Amino acid sequence: MIPTIQLLPATRLVGMRIQMNFITNKTQKLWKRFMPRKLEIENSVGSELYSVENYPDLTFFEQFNPATEFEKWAAVKVEDFENIPEGMEKLIIPTGLYAVFPFKGTDNEAPPMYQYIMESWIPSSAYELDLRPHFALMGEKYKNNDPDSEENFWVPIKPKSA
Repeated sequence: MIPTIQLLPATRLVGMRIQMNFITNKTQKLWKRFMPRKLEIENSVGSELYSVENYPDLTFFEQFNPATEFEKWAAVKVEDFENIPEGMEKLIIPTGLYAVFPFKGTDNEAPPMYQYIMESWIPSSAYELDLRPHFALMGEKYKNNDPDSEENFWVPIKPKSA
């Protein structure tokens, strides 16, 4: 699987977040809270959904422990941060390079894909992980947990240090 390399401009998001780990995965709980309220967000751009992970540092992947906490977001892209609905927050994904991997499948098929990215693709590429948010961009072809569902995994990267 060969990703495209893209420079993402600073991206403004509005949504909800939760602290979680991979053992007590609260992703569905977060999306069940967010989806009924997403239309309250003014100035949204496009119809894509952003499932964002903010990891505490790069050792999260180097010394992987499924009990280590991270921040998970359910969000949409916005033009500005005017009129953020009560109970929602803003997040800025800073400008940076991303490896964009297309993914087709169910939620259960995503972990092996991420394992391939972290254990095979990154080590053999000209890039290393960067400390910025990771996210899945879910557009028109996304069908929640359907084998034909399509989304893109955006993994933050930077050129390897010499």
